[in-house]
Amino acid sequence: MVRFGVVGTNWITESFINGACNHKDFQLTAVYSRTEESAAAFADKFDVSSTFTDLEEMAKSDVIDAVYIASPISLHARQALTFMENGKHVLCEKAIASNSDELASMIKAAKENDVVLMEALKSTLMANFKAVQENLHKIGTIRRYFASYCQYSSRYDKYKQGTVLNAFNPEFSAGSLMDIGIYCVYPLVVLFGEPKSVQANGYVLESGVDGEGSLLLKYDGMDAVIMFSKITDSTLPSEIHGEDGNIRIDKISSPEKVDIIYRDGRTEDISREQLADNMFYEAEEFISLIQQGKKESVNNSLENSRITMKILDEARRQMGVRFPSDK
Repeated sequence: MVRFGVVGTNWITESFINGACNHKDFQLTAVYSRTEESAAAFADKFDVSSTFTDLEEMAKSDVIDAVYIASPISLHARQALTFMENGKHVLCEKAIASNSDELASMIKAAKENDVVLMEALKSTLMANFKAVQENLHKIGTIRRYFASYCQYSSRYDKYKQGTVLNAFNPEFSAGSLMDIGIYCVYPLVVLFGEPKSVQANGYVLESGVDGEGSLLLKYDGMDAVIMFSKITDSTLPSEIHGEDGNIRIDKISSPEKVDIIYRDGRTEDISREQLADNMFYEAEEFISLIQQGKKESVNNSLENSRITMKILDEARRQMGVRFPSDK
């Protein structure tokens, strides 16, 4: 068994636990929250006896082997370092850090303390993303990657009424790119590596974070077009265009239906069965790494996280979005 603690008591933590509970070697043994009341209430839901309001105390405890961190992005690096310096493995929600400098310090700590550090980006570990990887050769020479994730945030209504919640607050390293644009960028990096150049445009809110934006990335022989937004909706699928056909992905953040449309009009459904609790796949990958003594995932590798963060940094620089943690 791998004994997990969780940092954060929000809906995403609950989704992770629901997914991870499908794994026979997952055991939830501790909950951290800023208040004892919220920690205890969350722990009661999952019959967990150990609760903490002191992060250092939790990191030093012997009741956990690993931690899932789902706090605001601005806290990821500091919290992850605390756990890794105490010999605990870390699965950290996307975006894994606020910027490349923070990520570099996290990678250094993981190596020095001989622990697993992995970014919890679920989509690139799901069966339908692996179907894309394994069938990519069928569409011939790749010329374009197009990904769209635009989802109107209910918190934007509050923002327009004058209340700036975490999702639109630069103090928490927030914004559309960091929250949902990364779902478009990370798969691109897993499939095609580091781009030659990045061009970014976006609408920056008065709070200082981007509400929406777009990226154009250049590769040898192909380009990538990415759209993301928390202030508008889109129902567009994502696509990978090859000279012999294109792969269509219904939802880049959580691919459920994937098919190939060949140039001659034929179609091929390459979708695979997946669990509804799809955060299982990141838990499965992370637990497997720990049990096998491996330090990095193939898809969600530290190098892929590094390249993704480099792209996010450059995009934010061009859009004019700065966080307190940026130099």
